Amino acid sequence: MNTIIKPSKKYYSIKAIGIATFLGGPLVAGYLISENYKSSDQPDDAKNALMIGIIVTIILFSSIWFIPDYIYDKIPNSIIPTAYTAIIIALVKAKQGDILDEHESNELPFYSNWRAAGLGLISLLIMGGSIMAYAFYGPSSKAYDDYAIEMESFMKNEEEGLVVFDHFDTNSTFELITEIKNTTIPKWEENIEIINKSNQIADLPTELKERNILLLRYCNLRIESFELMKKGMVENTEKYSPEIDKIINKIDILIDELNRM
Repeated sequence: MNTIIKPSKKYYSIKAIGIATFLGGPLVAGYLISENYKSSDQPDDAKNALMIGIIVTIILFSSIWFIPDYIYDKIPNSIIPTAYTAIIIALVKAKQGDILDEHESNELPFYSNWRAAGLGLISLLIMGGSIMAYAFYGPSSKAYDDYAIEMESFMKNEEEGLVVFDHFDTNSTFELITEIKNTTIPKWEENIEIINKSNQIADLPTELKERNILLLRYCNLRIESFELMKKGMVENTEKYSPEIDKIINKIDILIDELNRM
């Protein structure tokens, strides 16, 4: 049965899914594939894709956890993400390749690679914090449950705080300025409040508090970058671009630091 493509719907391209998967693992892959199924009005497949992403993530990291250190230290850092990214890309091509090709041939819109990459980084941050919480408390701990709830809110806000990148090629400058002012920056400010709230969780381990320090720095850098973007749009100038690039570089370094924790 052929799937009807609706012009109003957007999809994540194979490239976007690959980028996000390499950065954030099978969890974000399951989410993006699920969103594609939703755009194709296939809710059952969407639920299955998300569930599979969660299960594969649990299995993958559970397996890594039990690999002896002397073996794990010999494995290059890029091998594991490259392997599961290649597998997921192959699956996406097999399951959704036709509809994505048709969507592209009809010159219909895709979500930006920026958005996908942002979601990949979100997934990386959430998984890292959750794994650390699990290691210290176990799955039944109230501290773990409370922290996971806050991180879910963080992830939702971050997704909404990056969606403006999808509008750079379609919206007017005035619309972009309004969105950054009224939606984008407030979402990052809310995430700062979420991190501060999570620090008040009883018996939160020192390692998670240290991680939250980096997350706060990350949110502040995002706010700083969007403030400069807005300022450049208001003044109709690109003179702030070098400074924005420096902030983005700091964000990348910070992500690497979080990944190494």
